[in-house]
Amino acid sequence: MAYLYLMFFIVALAVWVYALFDVIGSDADAVRLLPKPAWAVIVLLLPKLGALLWFALGRPPRVEAGPVRPSSPFPEYDHPNRARGVTPEDDEEFLRRCRERAEEQRRRAREQAERREEDGPEETRP
Repeated sequence: MAYLYLMFFIVALAVWVYALFDVIGSDADAVRLLPKPAWAVIVLLLPKLGALLWFALGRPPRVEAGPVRPSSPFPEYDHPNRARGVTPEDDEEFLRRCRERAEEQRRRAREQAERREEDGPEETRP
């Protein structure tokens, strides 16, 4: 009889630990009924009942696994809100700044050429 109680205790402990790790590891947006921190407190304070409630009411629905794509060597690039670079041809602001800079360089080059013409040829020293 003692072995039966011990077995029940071990199974209950395993289910509780599994439920706790499942709450912690689940996506906060996919958790049902209550916020994720509330589920963590329920599972912590009510080990057997909390674990059963988590599996019955709070656990996110299982999503069918689609095709597995190879993981990126740089996972930070897979972030959905990451700023993405655009090609220079698509960025009107970039093109406008390039044109303004080119015009400014041409204007400076013309001014320098005019100053050189006004000053005349430089004297060469021996």
